Amino acid sequence: MTDGVSLAHSASHTGLDEDDLKLVEGQFGLGETRKVTFLPEGLMNRNWRIDAANGAYALKLLRDVSAETACRNGLVLTALASAGLPVCAPVATRDGDVLLTIGPRSYLVSPWAEGAHVEGTDLPLHEATDLGALVATIHRALGDAARVPLPLPDARPRAKVTGPDEAIGKADRLLAVIDELAEPGEYDECARELLWERKVLIDKHRSSAPAAGEAAGPFGWTHGDLQHRNVLRCDGRVTAVLDWDRIGVRPLGEEVARTAQVQFGGEHGRLDLERVAAFVAGYRSVTPLSRADLADAVERLWWKRMSDYWIFEFHYDRGDHGPDSLMAVSEELLAWWTDRRDDVEEAFSAGA
Repeated sequence: MTDGVSLAHSASHTGLDEDDLKLVEGQFGLGETRKVTFLPEGLMNRNWRIDAANGAYALKLLRDVSAETACRNGLVLTALASAGLPVCAPVATRDGDVLLTIGPRSYLVSPWAEGAHVEGTDLPLHEATDLGALVATIHRALGDAARVPLPLPDARPRAKVTGPDEAIGKADRLLAVIDELAEPGEYDECARELLWERKVLIDKHRSSAPAAGEAAGPFGWTHGDLQHRNVLRCDGRVTAVLDWDRIGVRPLGEEVARTAQVQFGGEHGRLDLERVAAFVAGYRSVTPLSRADLADAVERLWWKRMSDYWIFEFHYDRGDHGPDSLMAVSEELLAWWTDRRDDVEEAFSAGA
């Protein structure tokens, strides 16, 4: 048993409001809390492990998704879990809700899933293939309106494209913000240099910007953030796919391309093209995607990285330094990818 004093100290020490914890404990029926562990891996929301009398749980404080969306997603997860997919259905409150709102704060509780976050570059090739097949299976399940409470998509997604001049203008705005700093630090000086390099890269490849308009290929409901931090593994298999905050209708090729990019080396400044090919072949073994549709998705993703500044914008516009560590390696990947666009496209043709 944990006494009230040590429990309060444990909760406050991990950044969790101790009064909120007591309400979470009672409303979700967790039993008495014995240990609170802050999980620093999350970049957007705040997460803790709660060891309580009735078991171990994952507690999420929403910061990057609305309560309405979180409730909808909770119902989706319940349906996917019933279909046998490796997801964590949320625990319901006493009133049968999936979300507990306390003032401006909203909490979601799920059973704790065992496993480890394994970077895609560390997966054997057959596990990379299995991951691709799982992503395709998830896409199919999300599209089953008879089982999953999501409406059938009624309009083809339109591809938004930031043009070269607009992209350079965004860099100039961020550079102006840095120039106005009274005492720029090491991060700021690095950001300044990388933003200038990005401007040069955009200008050099401005003729390669894709056209805006309807996205190519099949589309449907997708997870939206299938990276290794959101996948748990144990004994060579996926035990849980986590963090479904970004469920949305997208071209399927877009999610395949983005997932391969973040899973297989995106945070190391290059892509493991052998594992990318294995992953794509696994996906195509369940759901066929044409070589042309995937090539289109890959080129659009490349240009999105070229014209997007989300890491810089989080830092300078939101004051959110969570993604800071990704800045330099993200720019390194962009330069590497730009020099090898044909090789990357070829890897994505696996199984075609």
